[in-house]
Amino acid sequence: MITKLLIANRGEIACRIMRTARDMGVATVAVYSDADAKALHTRSADEAVHIGPSPAAESYLVGEKIIAAAKETGAEAIHPGYGFLSENADFAQAVIDAGLIWVGPKPESIRAMGLKDAAKERMIAAGVPVTPGYLGADQSVERLSKEADAIGYPVLIKAVAGGGGKGMRKVDDAADFAASLESCRREAKASFGNDEVLLEKWITSPRHIEVQVFGDSHGNVVHLFERDCSLQRRHQKVIEEAPAPGMDAATREEICAAAVRAAKAVDYEGAGTIEFIADASEGLRADRIFFMEMNTRLQVEHPVTEEITGVDLVEWQLRVASGEAIPVKQEELSINGHAIEARLYAEDPAKGFLPSTGRLDTFRFQGDVFEQRLETGVEEGAEVSPFYDPMIAKLIKHDDSRENAIQGLLRFIGEGFVAPLSTNMGFLYECLDCEPFRGAQLDTGLIERLGDELLSTPISDQTVSEALSRLTESFQKDLEWEQRELIDQMPGFRLNSEPRGSSSVYVGKEPRNVRHDAKDYFATFGVLHREPAAAIVNERGNIARVAFAPEGGHTGAASAADGAIIAPMPGKVIAVDVTDGQAVKAGERLMVLEAMKMEHALTAPFDGTVTGLEASEGGQVQVDAVLCVVEPSAIEPTK
Repeated sequence: MITKLLIANRGEIACRIMRTARDMGVATVAVYSDADAKALHTRSADEAVHIGPSPAAESYLVGEKIIAAAKETGAEAIHPGYGFLSENADFAQAVIDAGLIWVGPKPESIRAMGLKDAAKERMIAAGVPVTPGYLGADQSVERLSKEADAIGYPVLIKAVAGGGGKGMRKVDDAADFAASLESCRREAKASFGNDEVLLEKWITSPRHIEVQVFGDSHGNVVHLFERDCSLQRRHQKVIEEAPAPGMDAATREEICAAAVRAAKAVDYEGAGTIEFIADASEGLRADRIFFMEMNTRLQVEHPVTEEITGVDLVEWQLRVASGEAIPVKQEELSINGHAIEARLYAEDPAKGFLPSTGRLDTFRFQGDVFEQRLETGVEEGAEVSPFYDPMIAKLIKHDDSRENAIQGLLRFIGEGFVAPLSTNMGFLYECLDCEPFRGAQLDTGLIERLGDELLSTPISDQTVSEALSRLTESFQKDLEWEQRELIDQMPGFRLNSEPRGSSSVYVGKEPRNVRHDAKDYFATFGVLHREPAAAIVNERGNIARVAFAPEGGHTGAASAADGAIIAPMPGKVIAVDVTDGQAVKAGERLMVLEAMKMEHALTAPFDGTVTGLEASEGGQVQVDAVLCVVEPSAIEPTK
């Protein structure tokens, strides 16, 4: 058995791996960048090694540094987690060549499934059904456009080396194909170093069904049943559950058997996921479920499988990597109840889900820890960095039925209190509570169709002010205080006319329960700039903006009302579509900013003329930097 393990990752997955390793008596080594010097995963390991600057390309993606850290600390094995180098066959081989144990599949298995076009050809040979599309080597715009016409719109452009929703574009009309292809290739090149794509027929009522598989070095392969990951936004999973609602026993048997065949076709070892797309227009049927791809690693959503099977997949990974056989036979595995996972992101749904960065002053979840599961890599006082994915936690609930699991997860979210950063807690609550989800009427387009219906109503300033006025006296009597430095202002509080700087802020340590207008809230109360201030959270996890009492609420937000185009976060300008003096129409794309592994298009707020263009392609910008100004004009713009 491995006795010392280096985790080549960060955040919640690093912490989760460490927990199992600790339970097994395995010592752990963390690696960290400049941004993660004080991170939870860095401090949770038995040892920690600094591997470079904050950008992942200079730290977590540099395999040589990670292998050197393992050698330096005497670690016998490297666990890659998910993301970063987890599906990099060259890195896996380098680990093995260095005389270390790679906790994952053989490099050749990763290569076999790493490129989606080659993987599909292999699956066809193994008798696994695949989605109709184009897998050819001719990557010219002309050929791809011709193939898209032949497949029939809508089509999906997908990076052959992609994953995690990156490098994917749905195209509804031939007129949009070339622009979508260019954007997809650019994102794929930036994310994976490979801009080749394949085309797939877009399935009208798609459900994302995946099967957890596990293999060992003794020739055994088992499945641990399926998960449904259909609730997605821009191809990124939002809520996952197991088992899949509406999956009958016969269909389950066929799809899981196909997944095992797929794994055996590449001589698979370790944890992996076979992803399928299902045409659910007539429910889940085995003849309408098609192979999409294989993820040759542990998945973000693996906890729901663990909850329904009682298996610790990380323990299995460590045992199999040590040469042991899978500890159970297929017939010994069964489904127990239902589990749902919601991904908590530091992002603002009201602002197009833009990531929110900065300090987490409050990160609290109430309730019995034995009744739900929280996977996170942050804690109070942590910094959410612009350098990495904005997911800060996974909220998981297991129960005897799907309905009870939903209800339990809603309570879990309602008891959460995260401030001052914006999060998607209210959005998650609305997704779980909406009628289609409760009724298991699922497909990958559900969130897009519901749109603003899932953006729950914010707490009014009047509610905050009235509740605060009544609570001020009781808060001041017995609340403990602590002084903190606030670099960026609290939610919604901006000093546009003054330079940014630190200011003394007193924040209450513990949230309080608040009852107002027959509704329950949590509240923290403190002092900001010598004035009483508070944040109040409702039952859907929505946090109110900073409010002052007793005079009333005070909020502020970035606005394009004056035509200023402001960088919503630190990032890199990867495309500039306009020039100084150019006339533009409302909604026209001005430029594209890349930050936190995502592209963000900045558009004109109204018809006008571009002036003061400061952004240039390839340039780095800071949050709130004015990139250009659109001056309103009554004259019809021309191209």
